[in-house]
Amino acid sequence: IPGADHWPRFVQNLSEQFEARLSLVEVPESASVLLQGMAGSRLLIATSHGEGRAQFAADADLDQLRADRRLALRYVDNAGRPATQYPANPNGSPAGLAGVCSADGRVTIMMPHPERVSRSVQHSWCPPEWGADGPWMRMFYNARKWVG
Repeated sequence: IPGADHWPRFVQNLSEQFEARLSLVEVPESASVLLQGMAGSRLLIATSHGEGRAQFAADADLDQLRADRRLALRYVDNAGRPATQYPANPNGSPAGLAGVCSADGRVTIMMPHPERVSRSVQHSWCPPEWGADGPWMRMFYNARKWVG
């Protein structure tokens, strides 16, 4: 994938078990086409994986992704700080990393599952003003808009 240099491999969770639950993530400013207009959002997201821990080939790779605005999603704790400890960070990824994008933003990969909480009925509670769409529907609307 062009622009995917410095991407991590995803390996077994530090817990050595399958993790399935709702987690809290933050959408940082990034080049991701899918996440445009969502920067600063803190949202619940479904986590469901056994191999979600980001492992980098070199220590400098994470810093390079930060510098290039390619960190697309990170787990945060209840105070909004990058989650570095279990269970707020369900897989043990450094800096709470949960997703990255390519340099041009056309490709975004993530281990959590926004499609599982894209509609308001998929949440245990939501404010009435959401209507049928949960906040993750924005990602799908962004994709449709970008395709044209």
